[in-house]
Amino acid sequence: MYRVAAIGGDGIGPEIIREGKKVLNAAGEKYGFDIDWQDFDIGADRYLKTGELVTEDELRELGKFRAIYFGAIGDERVVPGILEKGILLRIRFHFDQFINLRPIKMLSGAVTPLAGKGPADIDFIVVRENTEDFYVGIGSRFHGSQKITLSVERELYHAEFNLDIESDADELAYQIGVVSREGASRVIAYAFELARIRRKKLTSVDKANVLSDIYGLWREVFSEQAKRYPDVTTEFTFVDAITMWFVKNPEWFDVVVTPNMFGDIITDLGAMIQGGLGLAPGGNINPGGTSMFEPIHGSAPKYRGLGIANPMATIWAGSLLLDHLGEPRAAAAIVSALEKAIADGVVTRDMGGSASTSTVGDYVSQVMTRG
Repeated sequence: MYRVAAIGGDGIGPEIIREGKKVLNAAGEKYGFDIDWQDFDIGADRYLKTGELVTEDELRELGKFRAIYFGAIGDERVVPGILEKGILLRIRFHFDQFINLRPIKMLSGAVTPLAGKGPADIDFIVVRENTEDFYVGIGSRFHGSQKITLSVERELYHAEFNLDIESDADELAYQIGVVSREGASRVIAYAFELARIRRKKLTSVDKANVLSDIYGLWREVFSEQAKRYPDVTTEFTFVDAITMWFVKNPEWFDVVVTPNMFGDIITDLGAMIQGGLGLAPGGNINPGGTSMFEPIHGSAPKYRGLGIANPMATIWAGSLLLDHLGEPRAAAAIVSALEKAIADGVVTRDMGGSASTSTVGDYVSQVMTRG
């Protein structure tokens, strides 16, 4: 029996989570385990009624679960950033989910915009550092002169900055990125271990030629870690270069490890070359704590309740969740079932089909049960 927390969230989130649960329950029936779901009412509707995003009591309750299954967040009635920072990033930071895991894998039958490329060419994983870099939340805008003290609290460190800024500009904005040695070390070590069980190649992304302090430390830590893994081939690439090579030669890559901001950008490019946002799952992982699994697309509020949202990314995120819980056979079977649904044309309209959200969930569940 596995206890899993579920947060449907906003827009199409509750619909796609419902289909994901359906498939994971079918996987449990097939492979001999049960899931005890606990739903949490966290999202825009409650925020608009009560002003609550995610409460301390809810964080304590969520901390009792190894895994959270998350739908989507975002609502046009709420100023952008409030829900995303107050719910999604709050959960990631609170549970120190320092790994963002993004498989960039083209499923059989899916369509890529890259001419001449297929499933054999597009099969790698991006390991994104998930709690540092420019997403630590240190920044502001001001006019004229200002003296300011900024601080950020993380499990690894407390960082404080005293700034005395004077500018002739009408207005000035700034954002501060932070990379710690321990923060870089732990995610890079995770990537090396992952590469070791795959094709033994690891690519590090940075921009150390320009942002030499913050990403110079990242590159230094990577080089030190590489000495512990002589069986893994390593390479460095700048972030602008890797966007070109993802498009031209995706077959070059096995595991890619990247700081937070660059990972945010290149994984969306990866999603498009693997077949689109409807086929892009993600995991926010703390190997020793509470992890969260979600599709990487948004809440698409205009499609809410229409039954046309693609649940495949959410179902695939459920596969990552099961793998994390120690059910690799069930996890692999879900990915195979998704490929079967694509091959049989049981897909939503964003993939050229006419199936409804629930039809896709039902079909993948049936494939799981009888497979």
